Amino acid sequence: MEVEEHRKSKRVQLHMVLEVSSLFKQDNVKVSNLHAPIEIINISKSGIGFETESILPIGYYFNARLEFVKSGEALNCVVRILRQSKSENGKNFYGCEFVGMASVFDYIFDEIES
Repeated sequence: MEVEEHRKSKRVQLHMVLEVSSLFKQDNVKVSNLHAPIEIINISKSGIGFETESILPIGYYFNARLEFVKSGEALNCVVRILRQSKSENGKNFYGCEFVGMASVFDYIFDEIES
């Protein structure tokens, strides 16, 4: 059975490693001292997909700095966790969206897609 694609932007397979040290919610709820290593699996103009052994709450946000080795660009952004599932290797897979990112950074993703 084929899954219908709902994304607005093309997903690109990518390998990056980040660490989430704190999560927050709009009502000033904060989770600190997580130190959850995450491995980004794919990225698009609208968000990222990543794996981690940690369990992260849906609907929370975190600050991320994405460093693109190929282009030498870096992007500071806020990411919101939308969904969670188990990946084939038993880790937790999360789908996230970029929040409040200016379209001026679209060129970075155009380079990645090509």
